[in-house]
Amino acid sequence: MPDGLGDHGDLGDLDDESDRRHLALEKKRERFVWYYLAYFLFGIHIVAFVMIYAVTHAK
Repeated sequence: MPDGLGDHGDLGDLDDESDRRHLALEKKRERFVWYYLAYFLFGIHIVAFVMIYAVTHAK
């Protein structure tokens, strides 16, 4: 159409860009979840080792 109302090419480009941004944000959030899980598990092990040490060296 000459007035540009029937042209959906720009809308498709915006949708692709939105999908790419959403995917990048999702990957970033997933990476942070894995980091938090790793720090949490590491912390639990440190606490467990301190408790084991305390129990084995108690008088």
